[in-house]
This record gives sequence, structure tokens and C-alpha cells, in this order.
Amino acid sequence: MLLHVVLMRFTDSADASQAAERLRRLADSVPQIRSLDVGLDITHSEQSYDLALTTRHSDPAELAAYQNHPDHLALAAWLRPRLAHRAVVDHVER
Repeated sequence: MLLHVVLMRFTDSADASQAAERLRRLADSVPQIRSLDVGLDITHSEQSYDLALTTRHSDPAELAAYQNHPDHLALAAWLRPRLAHRAVVDHVER
């Protein structure tokens, strides 16, 4: 399984809850998502990101199909102007 991990820091951390709700809805509309988990930061330290997203995909082609799915692209367009920073790691689950 391929894990796609995204950490998001928002310009306004209040946007994180709405982003989490919108991200969770992707699991119902994007068939290339095998599983999806969203977590909100609870410590609020200076190093913390506001939100962590993990999705699982069977292979890189399925990840690419997810990333190009119209619902993902629409959500990305909503997220982009709200993000101060994001970090991404794609790795094989062990």
C-alpha cells in the first residue's frame, strides 16, 4: 500500500476544522482512496501543523488518479489560498 501523508498549516488555524470535514468527504466520492484519515493538531506548538491527512492507495497510478480527480482538484483550489505551508511524503507502508 502507498501512503500519501500531507501536513497543512493554515494562515488562519480556524480553517482547519472545515478543511478536515471537506477532506473526509473525499473518501465517499473518490474511488481511488482505499482509506483516509484526517487529524487536527491538539498541542498547537510553534512546530505544529494544524492538520494531518493520510490516504492509502494501491500504487502510484492510483495516487495520481486521486490527485487528478475533479473533487480533489476542487478541494485543492479551496485549500490553496488558505495554506501558509504544507509538507508531503509518499511512502510504501511496511
